[in-house]
Amino acid sequence: MTTEERIKLITRNLEEVLTEENLKELIESGTPLRHYIGFEISGKPHLGSGLALMYKIKDLVDAGVECTIFVADWHTWINKKLDGKIETIRRLGRQFWIEAMKAGYKAAGGDPEDLHFVQGTDLYRNHPDYWATVVEVSQNTSLNRMLRSISIAGRQEGENVDFAILLYPAMQAADIFALQVNLVHAGMEQRKAHVIAQDTALKIETNPLLNKEGRKIKPVALHNHILLGLAKPPVWPIPEENLRDIKISMKMSKSKPDTAVFIFDSPEEIRRKINNAFAPEGEVKFNPILDWAKHLIFYYPDTSFTIQREERWGGDLTYTSYDDLEHDYIVKKLHPQDLKKAVAEWLVKTLQPAREYFEEPQRKKALEEIESLTAPKI
Repeated sequence: MTTEERIKLITRNLEEVLTEENLKELIESGTPLRHYIGFEISGKPHLGSGLALMYKIKDLVDAGVECTIFVADWHTWINKKLDGKIETIRRLGRQFWIEAMKAGYKAAGGDPEDLHFVQGTDLYRNHPDYWATVVEVSQNTSLNRMLRSISIAGRQEGENVDFAILLYPAMQAADIFALQVNLVHAGMEQRKAHVIAQDTALKIETNPLLNKEGRKIKPVALHNHILLGLAKPPVWPIPEENLRDIKISMKMSKSKPDTAVFIFDSPEEIRRKINNAFAPEGEVKFNPILDWAKHLIFYYPDTSFTIQREERWGGDLTYTSYDDLEHDYIVKKLHPQDLKKAVAEWLVKTLQPAREYFEEPQRKKALEEIESLTAPKI
């Protein structure tokens, strides 16, 4: 595979690469490519974490990248998720989250044997310099910047938070250095933490990221598009100047189950959620069903997607490009309800390997415990 082919595979369908020039330099230097993506153990993975990110990880594996999934138990503890007890979080990181990521990767067409998993507790135990790196990152980052970066933990700047949340961005940067990875990967919401890691990489003594010549380097950041949630936005129509901010705020949410499809949802749940989704006729700027079609169904360039319709409504439609589908939606040749039905059936079929993987008794038991711990409080 040529450098250009590897770059194309690594970067396709990403929202942002920081930066493509650095990625090219890294590949051309012959430095082995080592990737990481980190997850809190905060509930069931939805299509964003459990499928869209898995598609990209499969691309990376196919491009010859060593891929690591970081199970962020300490970050989950800091963020007071599940029952707030580190022992529960650690156990379910092993029993549930690692298995959930394998299930999502299977649904994306990958072999779970491709993946390497590291749990935070194990990383910190085996790297005595880790906390020194946290201090160094903190010494080279202002308090104001840390406050602006707590959005990576699902918090807002100005929100009344405990001090532990301020450790979160520095720890996330330190994770990158301790894992010795040169490709850092997440959705766009993690951008601020990745930029902190990039900005401190050449300043700290404990940075082990080196190229083949032994020179310190910055990690390259790969950012996925954030899939829209299924709910109607709070303001409609959305003012053009607020479109990006509203889109980020309206991502799928574990705490609002009807905004998301989870990779273990039953076929009936998938159909119900999609049927009730916000999808105004002819609207493309904020339309979660079109968003999912673009970033999931048409992820691969050789996709063929058929929408079944009764003959009285014009018969079946088959699309081999997202642009053609979007055009027909804009001119109202394609009705939202027909698109919804087709997207729901695609998801039912695509997620079948994940559902089947969690039929195994121990995995199913862990899933039930997660569902109990994350159920809405009445």
